[in-house]
Parts: sequence; structure tokens; C-alpha cells
Amino acid sequence: MDILQQFIHYFPQALTASNLAVLVLGTIVGLVLGALPGLSPTMAVALLVPFTFVMEPSTGLTLLGSVYVCAMAGGAISAILINVPGAPANIATLFDGYPMSRQGKSQTALNMCFISSLIGGLAGMAAMIFFTPYLANIALKFGPSEMFWVAVVGVTCMAGLSTGSLVKGLFGGTFGLWLATIGFSPMLGEPRFIFSDVLAGGINMVAALIGLFALPQMLTLMEGIYDQKKFTEKLKPEKGILKQNILHVLKMRKTLSIGSIIGIIIGIIPGAGGQVAGLIAYDQTRRFSKDQTGFGKGDPRGVVAAETANKAMAGPSLIPLLTLSIPGSPTAAVLLGGLLIHGIFPGPELFQEHTDIVYIFMASLVLAQFSMTFFGILMARYSYSIMNLPKRFIIAGVIILSVFGSYSIQNNFNDIIICFGIGFVQYLFQKAGITGGPVVLGLILGSIAENNLSKAILICNGTGESYFQYFGTGPINITLILISVLSIAYSMYAGYRAANPKQNGGEGTLCESN
Repeated sequence: MDILQQFIHYFPQALTASNLAVLVLGTIVGLVLGALPGLSPTMAVALLVPFTFVMEPSTGLTLLGSVYVCAMAGGAISAILINVPGAPANIATLFDGYPMSRQGKSQTALNMCFISSLIGGLAGMAAMIFFTPYLANIALKFGPSEMFWVAVVGVTCMAGLSTGSLVKGLFGGTFGLWLATIGFSPMLGEPRFIFSDVLAGGINMVAALIGLFALPQMLTLMEGIYDQKKFTEKLKPEKGILKQNILHVLKMRKTLSIGSIIGIIIGIIPGAGGQVAGLIAYDQTRRFSKDQTGFGKGDPRGVVAAETANKAMAGPSLIPLLTLSIPGSPTAAVLLGGLLIHGIFPGPELFQEHTDIVYIFMASLVLAQFSMTFFGILMARYSYSIMNLPKRFIIAGVIILSVFGSYSIQNNFNDIIICFGIGFVQYLFQKAGITGGPVVLGLILGSIAENNLSKAILICNGTGESYFQYFGTGPINITLILISVLSIAYSMYAGYRAANPKQNGGEGTLCESN
């Protein structure tokens, strides 16, 4: 209770006029920057670090914290409206968010997105506030072998992200794993699959995301046969649906629980990220649902699961930073710079030496969840106007944003070429029924698995420890191996059920009261 008492004691200091003004400013800036493809939460926070030089430490951290929280939520806006994730954490959101938008339910999708973000964000913040010392000890136990098995667990979700056959899902995931190996080896420096100088720098994640999800959709629209009526038919605002959306989300107890738990677990693992949390939560929600037919076609559970998870990981992802001075993500590394600028050095003594600043920062992150939800729902009311734009304007706008987003990450023209190349290949894949979900999962997890496998092998060679002993022992390793085996077994079983529906008595329908 001592932690709770301290939090309550310092909470009013986060409600000062200057802190609240900065909080609102950070919320709006975060939502806008997050909605722009290519401007990730890391870039959004980095852009505002110089503005904190002249601020009080607590006020400056309030600005950075609110931008961090809201930029991730802003990425869902572009994911739902134009099928382009504003940040990697919003990849899973577009699987069902964009189909809902195409059905004239963009406001509903965004409302559910921000409502579930609030619930997941508060769950993550509660974990950060009350369990920081304990979760920090758990984070320390994740070494290269554990991180390798975390990536393997993620790889087993490939089949679940495929809306078609199991084989097509695995093919798409394998293609993504291959993309992750292009470039120079991070450990040995050897060139791999560099057919052109364009590929010398490897495949940039943001450029690949835009290519996988934005360009194939635009190419499909250019065909002129993609549901032409829905582009000529004016979509109307959905009036009086907010209360209904809130009640609908609150009834999804199973989905919210899965998203929150997975988000918190993934959040304390350094380097995993919101994209892994969202994809795994989406996959697990689908697996535990009685009726899986709606996923990928506009099922609200897909939006709620993804957004709950990637917001629940935000708080726990800062635990290694605050307690151990270990930034668990690029965004956390930028926040570390913001702390150091004000003479605040994270570590075990942080909570004793700068108690007031730490708890004001935590309080501002909690307040940012409510601010994000308010302004997000306000923006959702006018989302229908974007969907009512003429088709040619949507295509031109998305392509311009794709070029801008791909180039802005590294100021490299080669990323634009990679973006359009991957986009054309994925367009052909879609014709064959291979979706972008497994591909992007393989791309994300491929580098995580390779880097940690290489580190683990070097450790084994240096210490003389056998590979089996290093990878196959320890409670975390064994648990992750069992989860991987069970996940593969379930995928095989689900594939069998899908191929033999008559032997299963058909699929039931799920009333999402969970």
C-alpha cells in the first residue's frame, strides 16, 4: 500500500495548469503525428525532446509521456481509415478495422479502438505502478535464449493470422522470414541475398509495412472493379452510437482480458514491442473464439484485442528503463535521453532520489489515457468524411503518404523502391489468397530470432555450455517451448477441423458477451 499512498500523494501535482496544458498539447500532437505513416511514436517523442529543455522536469516528462501514449493510438486512425498502420504496433488493428471502415463503420471501429485503448492502457499502468519491483526482476531473466523462444512462440501464430489455408499462411510467414535475412548479417557482417545495391541496407520495417498493406489496396482500387458502389455511395455519420459502442466493448470480457494480459507480459520483455503484443493477442483471441469466421472481415473483436494489447504493454515497457536503466525499446531509449537531460538517472535509487518526479510522470501517463480517449472519440465523429472522398483522391493521397513515410525514416530513396517492390509482390500474393499478416509477422520476428540466436551461440561457444543446456533448461525456456508446441498442435487441429467441417458438427456462433 505504500506505493499506492505515494501515487495518491503526488497525483494532485500532475493536475497543475502547466502540466494539464502540456498534457492536452501532447495528446493532440501525438494523435496527429501517430496517424501519419512513417512517423512512429519514437520519432514523435524524439521531435519534441528539444522543447523540454526549458521546462520543469515533471512538465517535460509529461509532454513526452503523453506523446508516447497517444502516438501509438494515433497510428490506429490511419490503419482503420486507409489501411496503413501509422506505427508497427497498429498492424493487427487494420486486419478488421479497415474492413469495418469499408462497411461504413469507421466511427464504430475508432470508438472501439479508443475505448479498448483506455482499458488496456489503464491495465498496463496499474501493472507498472504496483508491480514495478517484481516485474523488473522478471525482465532481468530474459536473455538471448528466452528472447529466441519468445520469437518462436510468435512464429507459431502465423497460421492463425491467415484467413485462408494453413499452407498459404505458412508460405507468407516464410516469405517474411526470408525478407528479414536480406542485408548484411548483424553478427558476422556477411552479405545475404543482396541482389542489388538497393538491398544493401536490408528491409526497413516501416517501408515494408506500407508496402504490404497500403499499396496492394491501392492497386486493387485502381482496377476499377473493387466494390465501386461503396465509393460512389456517400457514407453517413453514425449518430448516437457511443454509448452502444462502450457497452459492446465492455461485454468483450474475454477479449479485453486476453489483450491486457498478453500486453503486460510482452511489455516487460525488453525489445518485443507493441507489434508483437498486438499480433499475438489478435491470434489468441481468434483461437479462443467459438466463431472465427468474422475475423479479417470486420470483426470488432480483432480491433479490441489488438488495441488493448498494444496499449497494455506501454506501461510495463518502461519498467526496465525506470528501475534498471535498460531501455526496452527505441522509444524508451529516447525517453531515457529526456530523463538524462534533466539530470535524472534511472536505476534502483530513482524512486528514492526523485520520488516526486517519478510519480508525477506515472500520474501523467494515467491522465494521458483519458485525454487520448476523449480527443480520439472526438476525431472519430468526422472519420466518415475521409471515406466519402472520391476514389482518385484516396489513391493519390495514400500513395503520397506512402512515399513520404518510406523516405522519412532514413532519408533513403532506396526505401521507397523497397516499399513499392514489396507492395507489388504482396498485390500478387493477395490474388493467390496470401494475406499480409503472416508476412509482416515473419519479418518482425525473423530479426528478433536471428539476433538472439546468434548471441546465444556466441555465449555457448565462449562458456563451453552445450546448446541443449542453454536453450532447453530453465523455467522460462521450458514454458515457452511448451507454449510453442501447444500452439503448433492447435494450428494443426484447427486446420483439420476447417478441412472436415462435417465431422465437427459445424461452427457455432459466438455472442460476444464472453
